[in-house]
Amino acid sequence: MRQRIPVVVQRNSRGRRVAARGLWTGAELVVTLGVVLLLLVVHQLWWTNRQARSGAEHQVRALQREWGEERGGDGAVPGVDPGGGSGDSGGSGGSGGASGGGRAARSAPRWDQAYAVIRIPRIGLAAPVAQGISKSGVLDKGYVGHYPRTAQPGRPGNFALAGHRNTHGEPFRYINRLRRGDRITVETRDAVYTYTVDRTLARTSPRDGGVIATIPRSNVKPYTGYTEAGSYVTLTTCTPEFTSRYRLVVWGKLVDVRSR
Repeated sequence: MRQRIPVVVQRNSRGRRVAARGLWTGAELVVTLGVVLLLLVVHQLWWTNRQARSGAEHQVRALQREWGEERGGDGAVPGVDPGGGSGDSGGSGGSGGASGGGRAARSAPRWDQAYAVIRIPRIGLAAPVAQGISKSGVLDKGYVGHYPRTAQPGRPGNFALAGHRNTHGEPFRYINRLRRGDRITVETRDAVYTYTVDRTLARTSPRDGGVIATIPRSNVKPYTGYTEAGSYVTLTTCTPEFTSRYRLVVWGKLVDVRSR
């Protein structure tokens, strides 16, 4: 009777070590990538907001201090609640404001210069307005940007503005909550202008230039907007949140002007 001799197969220990090292290295890379992505998210969603809001708040205080010193006062704005809103505009002066009464900004501001403060009590917003809509010079600082070649505050035409909805201070994050009749005040060195929200366009193309025209009217949805000249304010931002696929638009009409 033959005896079977068992055959023992020796595994390649070196190959096993190489495979284990490769798996470990791959796991380390995955973890490192995850940490880097997490840090990027934290930077975008937390740090940029904190940094931009701090800078924007400082700029608002600086503007009010400058205007107050020019008037020989303490920087308070007549008729404006320092907590974020203007005094009751009521119905008096509405017709005078809408017809362009009062003084508008004295001269065109320099590029990237913060020269006004926008306040929207409904959403607790107080932010500086700067000339231009560049990201690095204006929007990423937490400022609201004024579209070039649109009207200045209080002037006949369309005072058109842009602001981030997410990250970098996100001043326009909640403008979707604005309703007809809500107040929007714009303070400059010379006057305080009060607009009231009139219409909203929930979604349109980023290339819909009609929404910031002198008489704002959507080119994409031609029945949305205005057909008569007036003094308007337009707020634009990206939508849906965390994307830039479409634009959300809020329009308001000038109802009151208070000279300083």
